Amino acid sequence: MSYWFSQAAIFLLIWFVTLFAVLPWGVRPQTDTEPGHDPGAPSNPQLGRKAVITTVISLLLWGVYFYVTQTLGFSLLSLTQTGS
Repeated sequence: MSYWFSQAAIFLLIWFVTLFAVLPWGVRPQTDTEPGHDPGAPSNPQLGRKAVITTVISLLLWGVYFYVTQTLGFSLLSLTQTGS
């Protein structure tokens, strides 16, 4: 149970970091603003498209992480231990 929970938590962390990297892509400010609206707000944020792009990139990054930790056997703990 905790193994899958840990993997899901790692994936969510990767997903949110990737989302914040993807959000600025293709942003164009509004050309005609109405009173009370922020002039820097995007005219068409395309959040659905960015969520799909974020998910694809996150799956690739998580796949690399999973391969390195599960197949190759590397971990952060093994990197900190010195041979004595």
